[in-house]
Amino acid sequence: MTESISWQERYLNLIDHIVEITLKGQIRSKEQVYQMLVKEVSSGTGEIFERCFDERLQTFQNQVDTETDELKQAKANRRLRALKTIQGEWKRWEKLNQTQEAIASSVQEIINAESSDRLTTLFNAIDPNQKQPLTLNQIQKLAQNLDEQKLQTADSELEKDLQQFATGINKGLEAWQRLQPYLVSWIYDQSRGQLGFGGTPEQRGPWVLWAKQVNSSFPEGLFNTIALEKSIVEFASKASIEASNLVELALILQCLQRGLVEWFDKLIYDAKVGAKLSISTFLTFATIWCQLANGFQARPRLTNSCFQVALQIFRAFSQQEYFPLYGGIFASFSGEYLQNALSYLDAPLQIVKGTQAKARILTLLGYSQQTLGENLRAMEFHKQALEIAQETEDKFCEIANLNHLSRTCVAMQDYSEAINYSQRALMFSRQIGDKKGEANALANLGFSEVFQARQQEMMETEIYENAINYLQQGLKLSENLGDGQSKSLCFSSLGIAFMVLEKPEDALLYLVGGWQAAQYSGDLYLQGLNLAYLAQAYYSLQNLEQAIFAGCLGMYLLEQIGANEWRQTAGLMVVLKGQLGEDFNDILGRKRSEILPVIGVDGYDYIPELLVKYQQSL
Repeated sequence: MTESISWQERYLNLIDHIVEITLKGQIRSKEQVYQMLVKEVSSGTGEIFERCFDERLQTFQNQVDTETDELKQAKANRRLRALKTIQGEWKRWEKLNQTQEAIASSVQEIINAESSDRLTTLFNAIDPNQKQPLTLNQIQKLAQNLDEQKLQTADSELEKDLQQFATGINKGLEAWQRLQPYLVSWIYDQSRGQLGFGGTPEQRGPWVLWAKQVNSSFPEGLFNTIALEKSIVEFASKASIEASNLVELALILQCLQRGLVEWFDKLIYDAKVGAKLSISTFLTFATIWCQLANGFQARPRLTNSCFQVALQIFRAFSQQEYFPLYGGIFASFSGEYLQNALSYLDAPLQIVKGTQAKARILTLLGYSQQTLGENLRAMEFHKQALEIAQETEDKFCEIANLNHLSRTCVAMQDYSEAINYSQRALMFSRQIGDKKGEANALANLGFSEVFQARQQEMMETEIYENAINYLQQGLKLSENLGDGQSKSLCFSSLGIAFMVLEKPEDALLYLVGGWQAAQYSGDLYLQGLNLAYLAQAYYSLQNLEQAIFAGCLGMYLLEQIGANEWRQTAGLMVVLKGQLGEDFNDILGRKRSEILPVIGVDGYDYIPELLVKYQQSL
């Protein structure tokens, strides 16, 4: 407080001095005023200067407005003009020194923060979502300022933190210099595959390559943990690290993530592929931070900082035009990693107020919960997202959640409510011209009406014809849009509707199309769902070889993402195995060459184990 008063007195005196020497004619140019400000105003105290200036401006303005003596009023006017000159040069100073001011302000915030909040405060300072985010060179200057400030404090704990932060920044920037040439080189190595957690170190992903470049034990250990599909939570819980290690990692991952997204976004030759890879990048890096946070649960300071970084990624992700309001984002994840990710991603959202970013992320999580069969939790997510989207007037997000609520209601067999949500989505989407929302609403409306008519044992042909018409309108619209996600949903909805109507021949055409569209969009849930119903359709038509192919593949994909529907398909496969005996294994062997391109050797070898797992669970 004493320091603030000291600065205040200093700046009030400075302003009064400039005004007085201006009135005496000793100031002959604006440049002189600017140079005095440069000399006298210290970085990090701009807010105090602003308050002092506003105080004097108000005083002189009141004098001009209330003074009745002409000479005194004239003098007040001259003072006011002198203040205007100071104001103009202050704006010039402020603009030219804005970055240094921001750095100084960040340093001051870090110093003033409680010890438990200092690391989070630092991560706020380097948040790339700021209106004017710091460049890497400016982050380097931030480290220099922190290093200088540590010499000016008698607080040993603060001194240690400032040293840790500066060291972490410097090491992170040095590591990025080594990593930058290898940012995307792994993509050109045909032996490597997806960005996410799938595969082995020798076969897939950039993690092992990056681990060799960082020259630091903590990030190297993390990258190898990811590559080997080991638990990040366990790795973090056992890691003996200091704040400098987490700061170093934060800069490394931030640079990698931003670099990858920028590179993927520039894939002009195939923008859809680029968008899919960017989506996987955002989610992969956010999940890494959430898992680290869970691993550091015994160390709240580290946990809170990790969640802070995850939130920064979410905010950046939610503003992208390809943010997946209709799902289809988990192509780079498998099994336990995906299920854990959903739990981890939920946690940091509890501390975010009603923002557009939160509504969109809740939409994503709600869709994901539905694929896991967690319908009540999915409803909760989508209702929260709907409310926030309405408050923030995010119409596209609002329509998406109405559509998701409709689909979730179908899963809960509440068909009248499903129809209600889809009708609202259809009306709003047509009002604002949201074609993707309209295609999904048509699919959901038709889908819901088929199931409601079946539940109520309605036999009127006209009811089913109207429902099928909605579905076909949605399919046509999604095909015109070239939207694989909506197209896959419409295809699968039509196929499932014809299965409900006990027309497997008609269902086959749509289910095959749905599977192909889902493969293109990368939606594992819709791939598995289409294959599961394909197995039923082929079984109804006694094409047992194709039923086994589709059923085993669909069962595997659904089980890998934790979707409950895998059990129903596994039940059909067990029935077929009982009917066919050894012929079942012979057919599976003949289909091996068709299965391997989809799920690989490990996936194929897991199919018999999955059938045993189902039988043992009965």
